[in-house]
Amino acid sequence: VQLVESGGGLVQPGGSLRLSCVASGGTVNNYPMGWFRQAPGKEREFVAGISWSGGSTVYRDSVKGRFTISRDNAKNTVYLQMNSLRPEDTAVYYCAADGADYSGSAAVTVLEYEYDFWGQGTQVTVSS
Repeated sequence: VQLVESGGGLVQPGGSLRLSCVASGGTVNNYPMGWFRQAPGKEREFVAGISWSGGSTVYRDSVKGRFTISRDNAKNTVYLQMNSLRPEDTAVYYCAADGADYSGSAAVTVLEYEYDFWGQGTQVTVSS
């Protein structure tokens, strides 16, 4: 499975961006998916996760109410809508897929080491 992110860029504080992650080389429809980010000089951190069906989501506290993760299994795509962006959201954002089949479960994967497939990342810069 290959994951390719897009939608990053430069945005002013308070602005919005929508990241997309398209999977190819296999289906991710039965896998929990997630978004992580890594700022310069910092470790990669969990941002948001979604169950295979999209029925369950989990967010890190600092993005709750501002970011929304969603997925379209017909398009093999997961999204991250980011609103009210702040300078501290500046980072490379990575899409990830948990390679375990969780169909029928509401499980959301949070731990980085449990993800099997990763995209190359897309840069998000929030600055005036």
